Amino acid sequence: MTGETQQDELEDSKMPLIDHLIELRNRLMWSVGAILIAFLLCYAVSDRIYNFLVQPLADLLAGQGRRMIYTGLTEAFFTYVKVAFWAGCFISFPIIASQIWMFVAPGLYKHERKAFLPFLVATPVMFLTGAGIVYYFIFPMAWRFFLGFEFHPGGDANALPIEFEARVGEYLHLVMSLIFAFGIAFQLPVLLTLLVRVGIISTDALASKRRYAIVGAFVAAAILTPPDVISQVSLAVPLIGLYEIAIIIGRRIEKARAAAEAE
Repeated sequence: MTGETQQDELEDSKMPLIDHLIELRNRLMWSVGAILIAFLLCYAVSDRIYNFLVQPLADLLAGQGRRMIYTGLTEAFFTYVKVAFWAGCFISFPIIASQIWMFVAPGLYKHERKAFLPFLVATPVMFLTGAGIVYYFIFPMAWRFFLGFEFHPGGDANALPIEFEARVGEYLHLVMSLIFAFGIAFQLPVLLTLLVRVGIISTDALASKRRYAIVGAFVAAAILTPPDVISQVSLAVPLIGLYEIAIIIGRRIEKARAAAEAE
C-alpha cells in the first residue's frame, strides 16, 4: 500500500474534535449501559453464580456439614452485589471491547486494522483460558493443601481442634481476585506478540531479557495473588511458559515479515 493511499484513508476518516468527543461519549454510554444491564441480569441469578464460585470448595467439604458464614449485617448483601458486578463485567466485556474497537479503528490504516483484529479476538479467549485453568485446576489443588492444616485431636480432650469456617465475603473476594489475576496474566502473549507485530520490540530482545522476565513473573505473581507460595508459583510458572510461547509466535511473525519485505 502506497503512502498516498494510506493518507487518503486517514483523510476520509478525519472528524472535527467535537465529533470525536461525541463519538467517545456514545461509546462510553454503550459500555456503561452494557455493564448495567449485565449487572442486573447477573444479580437476578447471583445465587447460582455464588454456587458456581464456591463449588471447588464445596466438592472438597461435601458430606461434612460445613457452611459459609458472614459476620457483618450487610456483608451477605454486598457480597451478592460484588458477585453480580464481577460477573456482569465478564459478560459485557465483548460489547465493551467492540466499542473500544469501533472508536479506535477509524484512526488506523486498513492494514493496521487487519493486523490488530486477531489480537482483539484473542484477548477474551486467553482471558477465559486463564480463568478456566485457575478454576478447574488451581483451586482444587490449593484448597486441598490449605484444608490440610485443619487439626482434629481425636481422643485427646485437652487439645483444641483447628477447623476451617470461611467468611463468604473473604472467600469470594479471593476467588474473584485469582480468576481476574489469571485472566489478566494470560494476556501476556497477546501483548508481547502485538508489540512484535508492530515492531516496537523484537524476539531477540525478549530472549535476551529472559532472566529478568522470570524474576518479573514471580514478582507479578506475588502482587496479584494472595501471600502464599502455592498460588504464587501456580501463576508464575504459566507466565514464564506464556513468555516463551510469545517468543515462538513472535519469531514466526518476524519470519513472515522478512519474507514479505524480500519479495
